Amino acid sequence: MKNIMAGHGTPHARIEIVPLIDIMFFLLASFMLVSLTMSKQQTIKVDLPSAVAARQDFKPEIINLAVDRSGSYFLEKQRITLPDLQKELTRRIQANTNLPVYISGDLDTTHGAMVGLLDLVRGSGFQRVAFNVKAGAAGK
Repeated sequence: MKNIMAGHGTPHARIEIVPLIDIMFFLLASFMLVSLTMSKQQTIKVDLPSAVAARQDFKPEIINLAVDRSGSYFLEKQRITLPDLQKELTRRIQANTNLPVYISGDLDTTHGAMVGLLDLVRGSGFQRVAFNVKAGAAGK
């Protein structure tokens, strides 16, 4: 009884933090791996997106390409064939290798036409390629 009164016999509760940290890292890694495998591949027709911060730019240091709903290609608002477009892109990449290319597509443009144009641009050597979107509320 003397030992308990003196404080020597009372057990002290301790929280071991190292095993808790190990468990938290394991859970974090597990959730990250699971979230990466949860992406769904859907093969349905989708509308091209719109963005709030979009704006139209036609500047000489930017190459603007477009595809309309019929699959026709345009370079700075001028209709152009794919062989002529490839020649023009090759000429421009030789003049400036750091030119950005912006691709715009009509809402009803087929995915194949957009991918074909992207493939042509990348094949010409351009690395800075982006898709234009129309201004408006995102997700509409």
